[in-house]
Amino acid sequence: MNWSLLFVIFIMILLLRVVYLRLKANSVKAESFRNLSDRDKMAVLKECLLNTPTRTNLENLAEFAKVHGFDVDTAPYLKFIERHMRNAWGKNAIAEDNEIYAAESAWIDAIRPLEFAEAEKARTEGDMDAFVERSLEGVSRLYSDEAIMAELENLVPHHPKAKSLIAGYRDLIAARDASEADDKSLEALRKKRDAWMSSLLTK
Repeated sequence: MNWSLLFVIFIMILLLRVVYLRLKANSVKAESFRNLSDRDKMAVLKECLLNTPTRTNLENLAEFAKVHGFDVDTAPYLKFIERHMRNAWGKNAIAEDNEIYAAESAWIDAIRPLEFAEAEKARTEGDMDAFVERSLEGVSRLYSDEAIMAELENLVPHHPKAKSLIAGYRDLIAARDASEADDKSLEALRKKRDAWMSSLLTK
């Protein structure tokens, strides 16, 4: 069931961070948002855009990313938003939205989580423990399979758990793609994902 409705439901579940749940309102003007660290702010802005693809949410993320040195081209994402609107009542809306969501995830992952910049700084300073820790935190905030796997592959020379994390994520992809979309199956997938995420962020 590759890029099926199951994937959309599952990806929403696995990517909702505690920090996002703390923001009861989506407004980036909320005091709770202003008090977050920059890396958490970026994560929240990405969540808002993926969950509610609007021009406002796109502009909020783009402006924030540009402040942090990213060259953001919003034109592709504007096309995604337009396609969502056109597909809203279409016959193949679910399938087409899944395709768009995959493309959106790749676009958002190109704006690398700020944890990776912190990781690189730690590496240049010779602090490899901090490099690995920040890198793994960055991986936890990626969306596409390709981006997650690529970052884990980069960590193989530096982290003894990297290969097992890669194998575990491959198993997770296989389970996701083969799963049904009923509540019991989705709950099993959530638990499997939670276990993998715990392994990712635990030394």
